[in-house]
Amino acid sequence: MEITLLKHYKGKTYEVELDSERILYLHIDIIVDFGLKTGMQIKRDEIKKIIYASNFRRAYEYSLYCLDYRDYSAEDLYQKLLKTYKSEKLCLDVIKKLVGAGIIDDRRYAEKLARKLVESRKYGYRRSKREILLKGVSEEIAEEALSRYDDIYNENLMELLEKKHYRYLTDRTDRKSIEKVKNALVRYGYGFDEINIAVREYFDNIEQQEGEE
Repeated sequence: MEITLLKHYKGKTYEVELDSERILYLHIDIIVDFGLKTGMQIKRDEIKKIIYASNFRRAYEYSLYCLDYRDYSAEDLYQKLLKTYKSEKLCLDVIKKLVGAGIIDDRRYAEKLARKLVESRKYGYRRSKREILLKGVSEEIAEEALSRYDDIYNENLMELLEKKHYRYLTDRTDRKSIEKVKNALVRYGYGFDEINIAVREYFDNIEQQEGEE
């Protein structure tokens, strides 16, 4: 096929006409990389390479745009790209380049997410791990990111009881209200054993404080 027309379209994009029929819109970088010019003969295999390079560039730039707004795990961004560009190979190649450049790092991503889930949202280990896994991070990396918070879960649990659920914990014998609190804490990702211990400790502390007054 012959490039019958090559002209500036807009911005850094050029219009490339092939055999006076097919039109491609390519970034100037693609034009330069492949040395394209009017009258040039191009084989079909070369055209496929040009189109792939153009799509790769667009997908890569789109990835950087997305990452400007929030962090992504490799799998999470891969799935987002796949919805737009459809090609598994293309999207995987983009992710590989981002990972290789250190722009995407699942460990770094998991550490930031773990800190948000545990320190800000006060989630327990189970809920935090589930949330991280849902982002496509491996179980090994998720567990590694959460391991540093082993001593904090109990503190968070007591804080939830004291600041969020205290109004339901006015009577140790009010089983209905206590069960409501326990169910809420289960949804936060805490286990029944640690919840029972925390609730018992909460009432013990209240009774101790009242006894000192």
